[in-house]
Amino acid sequence: MSEKFAKTYDKNYKKLLLIPTILLIISLAYLGYFYSVNGDFIHKDISLTGGITITVFPNEEIDIDGLNEHLSQEIDNFAVRELSNFGTGKQEAVIIQSPIQDLSSSEVSDFKTLIEDFLEYELTNDNSSTEKTGSKFGESFYNQLVFAIIISFILMALVVFVIFRTIAPSAAVVLSAFADIMMTLAFVNFLGIKISSAGIMAFLMLIGYSVDTDIMLTTRLLKRQELINHKLANAFKTGLTMTLTSIIAISIALLITNSFSEVLSQIFTILLIGLSFDILNTWITNASILKWYLEGRKTE
Repeated sequence: MSEKFAKTYDKNYKKLLLIPTILLIISLAYLGYFYSVNGDFIHKDISLTGGITITVFPNEEIDIDGLNEHLSQEIDNFAVRELSNFGTGKQEAVIIQSPIQDLSSSEVSDFKTLIEDFLEYELTNDNSSTEKTGSKFGESFYNQLVFAIIISFILMALVVFVIFRTIAPSAAVVLSAFADIMMTLAFVNFLGIKISSAGIMAFLMLIGYSVDTDIMLTTRLLKRQELINHKLANAFKTGLTMTLTSIIAISIALLITNSFSEVLSQIFTILLIGLSFDILNTWITNASILKWYLEGRKTE
């Protein structure tokens, strides 16, 4: 870290905390508004709300726009997604979903008939598959996943406090991880992404990713509490390399899986968003709080 940059950073590192603080406040406010409008903190897909998913394996390419228009004339709530071969771009499957709550009702057969009317052929076990998820099962599964995330976060926080045994550095790590999750959740909702059970698991993975660089940074700065800027610069190089490597790998995986796997695509999308916010929260939020704490101890 150059002397000029170090002086500028020393003068403004507390002010930098305003950036993630404002973003966190905006994220929490948006999530509060989102909950008041939707009655939940996320957009749920069929795997969490319950409903029917019909996957068609066509011999000839299906007109997605035409199918959307055809379905919209009869039903309001549905989703259509195309899966293509990554190498050739050939349409491999078309997934049609609808949150039908009563899976024993005539709505299910009507939904299937509506699709058959557009395709002009019968859907059989050879050219399609049907998956039904009960609303009670979906709700129960969702509650269990949310509970798993809360428990994981609490255990992570306890481990961090046990490792560092100091309130300020430990709180900085936990706050950074919390901000990563809240900012990511708010941004995912803003994009209108319907989160599946795989998406919930991605948030669980994000907890681990979030604390990785935070713990590395905190360990290095607390080990020997002198030359703070020098150690911070070295930690920044190591941590940013770690995070950017993960971002590049996940971006490549997202490009490959986006056309044929909705599950993997959603996991990688959420992780990519979360890691981007993690750069901000690790190297501004956590780093600034740590430096503030260590500078304060030097003056005591």
